[in-house]
Amino acid sequence: MESTGGRVSNLGEHYNGWDELLRQVMAVATQFETWATEHVAFDELGEVWPYFMEDRFGSACAEVVDLWHLAEFDDEDCVRVAQHLGLPLIYDESLHIPLEVRAPNPVVGSAFHEFCIRAIRYHVEDEEPMALKAGDDPWDPEWTDPVFAIYGVQADGIEMHITDFPRYRDAVALVEKLSPGIRFTEKPIVDPTGREVSS
Repeated sequence: MESTGGRVSNLGEHYNGWDELLRQVMAVATQFETWATEHVAFDELGEVWPYFMEDRFGSACAEVVDLWHLAEFDDEDCVRVAQHLGLPLIYDESLHIPLEVRAPNPVVGSAFHEFCIRAIRYHVEDEEPMALKAGDDPWDPEWTDPVFAIYGVQADGIEMHITDFPRYRDAVALVEKLSPGIRFTEKPIVDPTGREVSS
């Protein structure tokens, strides 16, 4: 209590008592659980979910959520908490999370050793592109919504930007035309860096 400079006590006062604060906390936990059933790849977690939540969810919320406005907790906050917890997520364009998936090019004699699809954003002012990275604010107003950039990757690792698409599946469709037989996962499961953890 003392180490927080009265912050905990003030929270209780802010919510007109501990009972209301606990109700708000439980509502947040319930909302996150519901969100997680659709977006978390539990088979890739390597943890017992109820124990994981009990041990780590509260501290994660304290790090990334505005505790003074718990009633406003929404899906965007769920994404922030999930990223902070390092959860493996089933890729969904609405999440605005990092993505970088690669597949070897099966076409013999091609200039590209592999293809990469990466979630990138453009700076609103100078239009400079930047890959969406772990720890970035997914909804930073200084950046555009993510798009899905296709790169051809040479054997020496040099990347050539080919084009962007607003949807992941459209990027996959073009790569499949450029490289017949290539295999990209329809719904990749990714870690917080955007790397695929299951296929």
